[in-house]
Amino acid sequence: MKISQNKKVFITGCGGMLGKAVYEQFAPHCQVLATDIDLNEPWLEYGDVIDFQKISEKAFTFEPDLIINLAALTDLEFCEKNPEITWKTNALGAENMALISKAVDATHIYISTAGIFDGQKEYYNDFEQPNPLSVYAKSKYYGEVIVEKILSNYFIFRAGWMMGGGHEKDKKFINKIFKQILDGKKELFVVEDKLGTPTYTVNFAESMFKIVQTKLYGLYNMVCEGSCSRYDVAVEFIRMLGLENEISINIVGSDYFKNEYFAPRPYSEKLLNLKLSSRGINFMNNWKECLADYVGGYKTYLEISS
Repeated sequence: MKISQNKKVFITGCGGMLGKAVYEQFAPHCQVLATDIDLNEPWLEYGDVIDFQKISEKAFTFEPDLIINLAALTDLEFCEKNPEITWKTNALGAENMALISKAVDATHIYISTAGIFDGQKEYYNDFEQPNPLSVYAKSKYYGEVIVEKILSNYFIFRAGWMMGGGHEKDKKFINKIFKQILDGKKELFVVEDKLGTPTYTVNFAESMFKIVQTKLYGLYNMVCEGSCSRYDVAVEFIRMLGLENEISINIVGSDYFKNEYFAPRPYSEKLLNLKLSSRGINFMNNWKECLADYVGGYKTYLEISS
């Protein structure tokens, strides 16, 4: 589909770190109805993917050409402790939105995760069989399966370690490091035994916008180029903030955080954008370039706060 001002895009779960980037990418080019259960932006309307009747009524009234389902619970520990609401949100919600897409004849986008693999291999391409370990990963993998079962005109994009949204919306690794900096910590402890591929929300949304306008439907790994450990990300982040002489980073194993981060996580979540590259539609940039772009907002925040 060609994105234009007469096209309508219905987005669920748009209040989070990825939702902000997706909304800002699509809104200038088409009619967007963005929903979430947390109305933290003036452009959001209430919408819960678990409530099939109400979310379908909203979609049927809007008559979208494209549905983007971003709704998900992503905190692994919360998901592990609350499997019922996790399955309802991540799995049933994915099924509900796929059924609605089919009913209104809309193209569909579902966001999955590198976490659906067991980490026994160093890298995973788009075709390899997932083996999810955690409640979160299992629920997200079910979403993939059901979207593929119900729909034909769909895109499934697997993201890696997400970064984006700034200090207000980022709930992931970068912001957790930043909060320690704001708290005055001069010594950080970071794991080196977890590997992955960072994914910048802005770059991800830009790529999504371009790829959805092709008819190359299907499932795609879509992560930044390059790979690293959590330690590598922390070192680059501190260096880009200009704090490498003020803050030390100590390498620890995952066992160091076993009480805080108890959900099972794969050793490696590295993805290869095999299909995107092969089809000439890999618009993802190197993770260090993306991090450099992202760090700007944090540097400004530090300057204002100091």
